[in-house]
Amino acid sequence: MVSMFVKMSSNSYLFLVSTWYVMLFISEYKKPSNLHIVIGVVASMLCLIFSIVVFFYWRRYFGHKSRRGGTFTFRQLKAATNNFNSANKLGEGGFGSVYKGQLSNGTIIAVKQLSSRSRQGNREFVNEIGMISGLQHPNLVQLFGCCVEGSQLLLVYEYMENNCLAHALFGKQGSETSTLKLDWETRQKICVGIARGLAFLHEESTIKIVHRDIKATNVLLDRQLNAKISDFGLAKLKEEDDTHISTRVAGTVGYMAPEYALWGHLTEKADVYSFGVVALEIASGRNNARYRAKNDCVCLLDLVSCLRTVRLARLWIGSCLAVLSCWIEF
Repeated sequence: MVSMFVKMSSNSYLFLVSTWYVMLFISEYKKPSNLHIVIGVVASMLCLIFSIVVFFYWRRYFGHKSRRGGTFTFRQLKAATNNFNSANKLGEGGFGSVYKGQLSNGTIIAVKQLSSRSRQGNREFVNEIGMISGLQHPNLVQLFGCCVEGSQLLLVYEYMENNCLAHALFGKQGSETSTLKLDWETRQKICVGIARGLAFLHEESTIKIVHRDIKATNVLLDRQLNAKISDFGLAKLKEEDDTHISTRVAGTVGYMAPEYALWGHLTEKADVYSFGVVALEIASGRNNARYRAKNDCVCLLDLVSCLRTVRLARLWIGSCLAVLSCWIEF
């Protein structure tokens, strides 16, 4: 008998003890005049007990499966990433590192550990949660939740199997080649995916957002090489009535629109300009951030401009030669 009670779950034990108290209550009030009162009280107590038991069972068996948009403990994320093992490190940004992890229910996640010593890192953490937590789109990375414990600031995202676009195009840092071979159809799909994500942020979302830091490292690729925009730490809200936002300049050199970089004049066009630079990187396979200056070309945009000028010059020379040949024949 004792072993049966030891093996019994706490919820079942609660149910039996509560039922015993109800039966005791009934035995003390057996008078017919109080029978309807007894029935009402007993029914209410049984409903309450049943609701409590159902709640605990639901939380035990189904609550752990719904982790999206919630909070995580530092202990949980430490176990998921094997104590933030360097072997699980996916990359490193300006304000923290990103690790691959696996939750107890088997879900693969990406954990971004922000530097608590950086004031900019703290701002990025708050901005990221405020901007992306309520947004759902196939071309935006999904935020599962966060962790705030003491000095620890962590963000938990869905895991992207093919890392970022920069790795796919240029290889990992220190390597000049990529293990992924992107054909033209895939490159076009990636460009269209980024464009759809930006269109959602600028026009289709209930809150209009300017990302401010569109670049190849902030575009992630899933297993099917679908592009998803990430890293909303520098994003800004834009009111519909505002023609532009005057703000402190922040972003990555080489990807910022001139009017924004020079005067802090921010509109959706700043993201479109950055997207144009990324599109050039996708088409050419060259990294704008690591482009080596040659002659008058100091960046990828200058190179394209020079090539266009050379092409126009060749077309002009070709046309002149064609006209001259016609005159000679005449």
